[in-house]
Parts: sequence; C-alpha cells; structure tokens
Amino acid sequence: MEQIKELRSDGSDPLFDKTNMMCKEFASDFRQIRYFTLLIVQAAPLEIKEINLLEQQISEVIKNAVKHGNDCDINKKIKVWFSFSPTHAHLIVEDEGEGFKDMEKWNEFNRKRLECLHNQNFEQLSDFVSFRTKKSDDQDGGNALFAALEYWNGGFVYNDKRNGVAMLKCFQQKRHGVAIDGE
Repeated sequence: MEQIKELRSDGSDPLFDKTNMMCKEFASDFRQIRYFTLLIVQAAPLEIKEINLLEQQISEVIKNAVKHGNDCDINKKIKVWFSFSPTHAHLIVEDEGEGFKDMEKWNEFNRKRLECLHNQNFEQLSDFVSFRTKKSDDQDGGNALFAALEYWNGGFVYNDKRNGVAMLKCFQQKRHGVAIDGE
C-alpha cells in the first residue's frame, strides 16, 4: 500500500511564509463564504485550467475556518493570504478559534478508511463514511479534508495552534504539447 497522506501540524513549515502574498480579512459570516471565495479566486490567472476545483477547495477551507474555527461568530475574523501564478496556488487561512483538536483522531479514521478501500472491505468501509466529533452537525463529515489532502499536492499543513492551515497546489504546465511539472 502506498504512503498514506496525513494531516500534520508544523508552524515552521515553509508554506507559512507570507512573503509577497496578498491578504484579505473577513468577518465569520457563513452567508458570505461564496463571495469571499470569489474575491480571492479573481486574483488567479486565466491560465489555470482547474479554476473550478481550485474555487471549490478554497471555499471549503474558508467554510471550515468560519464554521468550525470561529463558530460563525460574526465578531471573529478569518485572514486569507494568497498567491497565484500559472504554475501554483498558495494559500494560508487562519481563524481565531482554538484549533483542530481532533487531528490525530481524524488521521486514524482516514488510515482505517483507506485500508478498507485498499482491501476492498466494503462492509467495514461503511463505518468510515464520515468523520464526526462532538461538535459535528448533519452537514459535517470530514470529506473536505479527504479531498484537500489529494488536491493540495504541494502540501497541506496546520500551524502549531492548529487554527491556521497553509496549502500549495502545483499545476502541470504544457510546453509544445508536452506536460511538465510546475516550474
């Protein structure tokens, strides 16, 4: 079985370097998440072919910060730092919450979920459809984090307090019809 991607916490990771990144700050208004996302994505260059997936991922990270980090408290802010080029999307999203306390539990849940998939144990897989905590509601399931680990191929890492996450997507470029990795 291949190496399992896990959530990790490391505030000294180079992905937290905010040099030359733009920054926006938003109130934790759940109704405005789509608007906040569009304000950020509009800075992305037209050359990015996966703009819809990028927009979806950014929206999920902002939603998690507003909902889980700041408990939709309109008085609390989220900050989003971002940098885009035709070869990358780099974001840092930070909220004012107490941080993702159940990261280790989520990683263990994901390990078991992936093991069931790998072994085609579909009966047991039904136990790993959605990750729930005491604070989860009917809309929560940890699915955004499963997708984030796959999408952000350059890294997805939490800060030490776990109330901020930095992520990098490297886009494949084509030169003369040949695919090359992000430069």
